[in-house]
Amino acid sequence: MWSANKKIRVMVVDDSVLARTIITQGLGKSPRIEIVGTGFNAQDAMAKIPQLRPDVITSDVEMPGMSGIDFLKQLLPKHPLPVILVSSLNLRVFDALSAGAVDFVRKPDSTLNNDAFIAALTQKVISAAGAKVRQASAALLQTGAPSPVAALGQRPALDQVIIGLGASTGGTEATLEVLKRLPADIPGMLIVQHMPTGFTQMYAQRLDRLCQMEVREAKNGDEVRRGLALLAPADYQMRIVRSGVRYTVSCTQGEKVSGHRPSVDALFFSMAEQVRCKMAGIIMTGMGRDGADGLLQMRRAGAFTIGQDRESSVVYGMPMVAQNIGAVQVQASCENIASVLLRQLNAL
Repeated sequence: MWSANKKIRVMVVDDSVLARTIITQGLGKSPRIEIVGTGFNAQDAMAKIPQLRPDVITSDVEMPGMSGIDFLKQLLPKHPLPVILVSSLNLRVFDALSAGAVDFVRKPDSTLNNDAFIAALTQKVISAAGAKVRQASAALLQTGAPSPVAALGQRPALDQVIIGLGASTGGTEATLEVLKRLPADIPGMLIVQHMPTGFTQMYAQRLDRLCQMEVREAKNGDEVRRGLALLAPADYQMRIVRSGVRYTVSCTQGEKVSGHRPSVDALFFSMAEQVRCKMAGIIMTGMGRDGADGLLQMRRAGAFTIGQDRESSVVYGMPMVAQNIGAVQVQASCENIASVLLRQLNAL
């Protein structure tokens, strides 16, 4: 088990010699990381893991012979190690996250430089070293139509509720776990998930397919309404804007907030300041403290607040800080957050 007082042992798995070289040399510059070996495909990696004993693995998603997804399915029952995916702009990255990968970074292309890629990957490796690894269940891997969830019904009080949700490492699947348990007529939702540029539209489409409500990537000026969940676009800050009783979102690049763009704090602070109807805030798995201070401001402004518990968080960072500073009213597991929220909504 990795501890903070020793280097993180990393194994790099990629069928590209160039990619393996860039990743091993880049990660090797960090004083907190030791590269213990590489694998040129999934089978090669599986054979080497018992001897190399890595703490974290980086893996390509598309590899010949055995894909990164099949690699995870074979790896995790035998060696429950944190895996960071290194992926081009590809929808299959979300299938790999469902299969148990902890997080992912986007492979550099003409729009992304190697330095930014290595910086992001280094940060995610350090985060993953302390992450909980979960194996995919059949429910997580299902890709068909969502199971029916009882509607909340035509209740005017619910037309005047706004829900904010923020997550980071481990959050792509955690957010899905919450949303798929919510009905099609849920009050308007705003979601911030830390994610590389290019992936948020695909992620929104995935959520839209697997959940009852409409989910889409937010655009500047979109109206917040029942039955719609808006996902902050990567590299943009999403904030709520009030105009009388109507609420819309602004999506602007602007400065990073709490080290992120999009930032959970940016959304939550705007909700605390702008929202005059009832609101709820949910903070989920992730490293650091983005969203904690904003959630506290929301609670002080009258919001009902929920934090994911330690046991179900891949990284108990953001929800831990929120809990410690008094921002959280109710802690719940990933699987129970939806029921806690629905009980609150049904009491209105």
